[in-house]
Amino acid sequence: MSDTPNLLGFRIAHRAMRTDSRRLADVTAEIAAGRQPCGPERAAAIREYATKLCRGIHHHKAEDDRLWPLLVRSAGAEIDLSELSEDHSELDPLLEEIQAVAGDPAELAKPLRRLADLLDEHIQEEERTIFPIIMRHVSGKDWEEMEQHVRKGGDVRFELPRIEQHALPEELAELRRLAGPVLVVMLALMRRAHRRRERLIFGSA
Repeated sequence: MSDTPNLLGFRIAHRAMRTDSRRLADVTAEIAAGRQPCGPERAAAIREYATKLCRGIHHHKAEDDRLWPLLVRSAGAEIDLSELSEDHSELDPLLEEIQAVAGDPAELAKPLRRLADLLDEHIQEEERTIFPIIMRHVSGKDWEEMEQHVRKGGDVRFELPRIEQHALPEELAELRRLAGPVLVVMLALMRRAHRRRERLIFGSA
């Protein structure tokens, strides 16, 4: 095990959150404006996708109870998490609002737009300020334990194909090297359902 934290998984997860919240905001805005049709099957797929996306973002907020204490313990006075924690406190009611109206794609457009904007701002700031501190002060062992905690309870069938979709080729190659053949097998099993969902919601494979 390297004593240097590997931030690859967090970077890709952040990219997936930002990209997919923006894509879903855009497509629901088109539906709300009457520029795209939305039959029952597409509406059901959007509802499921929005709900799972919100649950994944909420699950990722394990930062509050594991990463933040780890950083304070490792970096001490060098770090101020107050602004990032305030952003996290804004997420909870917004995620609840999205899940409450997920059954109506037209109603999703505005809260999803707010979510996409908040994630863009928050994640950019987090990666700019927090990632360098992690690399300077957190051990590889502590980081791996924190990542394992974050992964627990996640929806692998939803999250893993999106990781493949949003990873750069060199990042995907590194993931395959780290995870071994099991990753290739899991992706092969999940890829078809993911692509069908992409076509149904976004019109792309």
